[in-house]
Amino acid sequence: MTVTTLETLIGRAIGSPARPLSRTVIEAWQGARLRHLVDFCRQRSPFYRRTLGATGIGSIRGLVDLAALPLTTEAELRQHGGDMVCVSQDAVARIVTLRSSGTTGAPKRLWFTEEDLERTLDFFHLGMGNLATPGQTAAILLPGATPDSTGHLLARALRRMEVASRILGLVSEPEQAARALAELRPEVVVGFPVQLLAVARTAAYLNLDLGTIRSVLLCSDYVAESVQRCLRNLLGCDVFTHYGTTEMGLGGGVDCAAHCGCHLREADLLFEVIDPTTAAPLPDGQWGEIVCTTLTRTGMPLIRYRTGDQGRLLPGPCPCGSHIRRLDRVLGRRNQVRRLQGGARLAMPDLDEQLFALPGLLDFTARLTTEHGRETLRLDLTTLPEWGEEVRGPATEILRNQPSLQGVALCLTLKPGTAIHPAKRMLEDHREDQPL
Repeated sequence: MTVTTLETLIGRAIGSPARPLSRTVIEAWQGARLRHLVDFCRQRSPFYRRTLGATGIGSIRGLVDLAALPLTTEAELRQHGGDMVCVSQDAVARIVTLRSSGTTGAPKRLWFTEEDLERTLDFFHLGMGNLATPGQTAAILLPGATPDSTGHLLARALRRMEVASRILGLVSEPEQAARALAELRPEVVVGFPVQLLAVARTAAYLNLDLGTIRSVLLCSDYVAESVQRCLRNLLGCDVFTHYGTTEMGLGGGVDCAAHCGCHLREADLLFEVIDPTTAAPLPDGQWGEIVCTTLTRTGMPLIRYRTGDQGRLLPGPCPCGSHIRRLDRVLGRRNQVRRLQGGARLAMPDLDEQLFALPGLLDFTARLTTEHGRETLRLDLTTLPEWGEEVRGPATEILRNQPSLQGVALCLTLKPGTAIHPAKRMLEDHREDQPL
């Protein structure tokens, strides 16, 4: 089995020729970068000067002192982001503004220098080596209309490895995207999980030939095992996953051919998992909230940033032979988990895992409401033509048999047409009295 290409990326960054890289070498590098980062932020950032000063923390010895550093929250990023910037405005190459749906108040803004963006390009370049080879063509079903957008950066990175690419954008009309792929005949496809499944199912329904595809990379949203399994069966190819957020600089980790978790970008990012209630660090193998420190970013470093994502770090080396740390399947954001009146918890990933195994389902929206005094789960299903009732019946039965949904009324309706949601999906909550 081929070892992850991130061995090359990280080894080059930390100056180690040994393969596989050892944990001792990686963690020594991270400890040195952490010391430098804390000093850099204390000197350059009004925000970190205040927060680090309030803790009384002086010198940092290395990773052993990581848990003593203050956590940074999304609310602080929204309110004090400008005070986290550590460079002059002339050194800023890109500012990203994030307005999350359902969130009021100030948006999140992130500042990146050319050096910060270059490190992302390096990660995309070497990370894509797990699934693409020179001379191939890649279809990028991601935003790419503006410079330094995800699709644009990925296309630039692919050019470095002599892989041609075409940015097709996010998918709202699966048939249009399926026909574009059939015409382009790419070997590599990158996109949102549910969108690519909808495209693959539409292509099969229309008898379009996507047989040139050799690998798929799923990113930017929760990756359900059911979606991965269906894509493998439909396309007969390898399916990889990526984890990353804009706060991390877009790239966080990518899995290898072993598909045993995402190898993390450890030369640039330091990952932890903490108890979301107590904020205590958790050992590898335990589920909690993912926390990230940007070790090498200069524009707007983040120290122990609480991502809000649920995940766990996997113990031990990967079957590919690498000792680079791996992140298990991320379970979605904590603030998108809804508590039901009966005490159970429900989120979009729970529904995805159960429903996307059904042939003919392209997408669905979900919302919790209160109707006639009763808690109700409403799903609007988008299906292949003539598949509506063949999906709605089994989907209703599956949900009725879920213990967490006992006592919850179900209402499943069919949406006209085949248009799908061209962005991240979430379980909306419109209940009159929401459980605490």
